[in-house]
Amino acid sequence: MMKLYNTASRRKEDFNPQNPKQVTMYCCGPTVYNFAHIGNLRTYIFEDLLSRTIRLHYPLKHVMNVTDVGHLVSDADDGEDKMELGAAREGKSAWEIAKFYEQKFWQDYDALHCTRPTIISRATEHIGPMIELVKTLEEKGYTYRTSDGIYYDTSKFDRYDALVGHAHISGLQGGARVEMSDEKRNPTDFALWKFSPKDKKRQMEWDSPWGVGFPGWHIECSAMAMKYLGATLDIHCGGIDHVTIHHTNEIAQSEAATGQKYVNYWVHGEFLILRSGKMSKSGGTFVTLDVLKEKGYEPLAYRYLCLGAHYRTQLEFSYESMDSAAKSLKNLRALATQIGVAANRTAQETEKSRAWKDKLIAAMEDDLNAPKALAITWEAVRAGDLSAGEKWDYLQLADGILSLDLLVPVDSEQPTELPAEVQALADARAAARKAKNWAESDRLRDEIAKAGYTVKDTPQGQQISK
Repeated sequence: MMKLYNTASRRKEDFNPQNPKQVTMYCCGPTVYNFAHIGNLRTYIFEDLLSRTIRLHYPLKHVMNVTDVGHLVSDADDGEDKMELGAAREGKSAWEIAKFYEQKFWQDYDALHCTRPTIISRATEHIGPMIELVKTLEEKGYTYRTSDGIYYDTSKFDRYDALVGHAHISGLQGGARVEMSDEKRNPTDFALWKFSPKDKKRQMEWDSPWGVGFPGWHIECSAMAMKYLGATLDIHCGGIDHVTIHHTNEIAQSEAATGQKYVNYWVHGEFLILRSGKMSKSGGTFVTLDVLKEKGYEPLAYRYLCLGAHYRTQLEFSYESMDSAAKSLKNLRALATQIGVAANRTAQETEKSRAWKDKLIAAMEDDLNAPKALAITWEAVRAGDLSAGEKWDYLQLADGILSLDLLVPVDSEQPTELPAEVQALADARAAARKAKNWAESDRLRDEIAKAGYTVKDTPQGQQISK
C-alpha cells in the first residue's frame, strides 16, 4: 500500500483515496510574471513522480492552476500585483506577460518529462467561481470590508492552525507575519477580493458585487480546485513555503464555505538551496533551466539530480553536483543501451524481473523514495542473475517512473574518465550510499577493487583512483 507523508498529521499515512476509480490531486502552479527557476521546477518533478506512482494503481484527475492575476508581492495583502509588476518591468501588457511566461513554463515542464495535468486552470478564466466563493463566505459571516478590499476574518474559523500548529499561529498573531494595519481585525486575516486603486487604472480588473477589483491569490486555488475536484480533495501538493500562509488560508476559506474537510493528504516538497540560502526570484538569486542548458547540461540531468534526494529534504545545488548527475545519467544510459542491444530490445518478464520491479514500486510507494528507486535501478541493470531480456523488462517500468530516457539508444563508446564498467560501478555505489544501503555499497567497493581501482570516501563524495 502506498504511504505518503501528510503535512497535516506530520507522519506517513496509508494512502486511501475517496474513490479508487479516480484519485483527485491539485497542485499549485506557477505565477507567470517571470521565468520559473530550478527550485520551482524541483517541486514539479516531485509532483510528477507522485503522479506516475499513483497511476500505477489508480486513474488520476490532476488539476494545476496558472496564477496570472492576484498574487501580490507581499504577504500583508499590499504592494503590487506580480503580473502588473512584470508588465511595468518589461514594457508589455500584463496579458502579454502572462502568455509569454506561461508558454516558457510549459516548455521547461515538458523538457523535464513532467506529465501534463489533466486540467490546466488559469485564474483569469475563473473569476466567476471566485466571486461566488467570496459571496458564500460573506453570507456565512466570515468576511468584512475595509477601504482596500473584502477580507477573511480568521478568528471566526476555529481550525485556522490545523496545518501549521498553534505555536506558529501564535507567533503570527504577535506580528511575525505582517504589520497590523488599522483596518485589519487580526494579523492573519487575508484579502479575498482587492479593490482597484482609485489613482490609477489596472490592466486586470473585473466588476464584482463589492466594486471593481481583482481576486486574492488564496481564493483562486480554492475556487478552481473545488470547481474541478469537489469539496474534498484526495491530495494537494506544493512547495514547503506554501504551508504557513497560502495553504493555511485555503483550508480556512474552503472549509468555512463547504463545512467539509478540504484535503485529506497535504504533500509538500522542500527547497532547493544555494550555499548562500534559498533560491529566490525576489532576491535575484535564481538559476533557470535555460542557464543550465547554456552551460551544456541537458534538462534530464537536472531531473536525475533531483531524484537523488528525497523530496522532503533540502537539496543543495552546485555545478559540481550537476556534473556528477550528468555523468551518472550518461553511464546509466550507456548500460541500458548495452542491455537493449543484447536483448534485441525485447522484454522478458519472469518471476525474477517481477521481483525487481516490485522492489522499485515498493520504494516509490514508500513516500516517493526516489533515491532508493534510483539505487535499485543501478543494482538491477548490473544484477548477475538477470538476463538482458529480464533487465530490459525491468527498465520498461523503471523509465516509466523515473523518466530519464533510459530506453533511448545512445553512443556508449563516448570516452569517460574511468572505464565505462568501473564508472558504472562507481555510480551504482554512490546511489547505494545515498539510499543508505551500506551492504550494497561495500559489495560494490569490492567489485571496484577487483577491477584494479581503489575508493576513498570524502566529504565531497567518493574518489576513485588506479
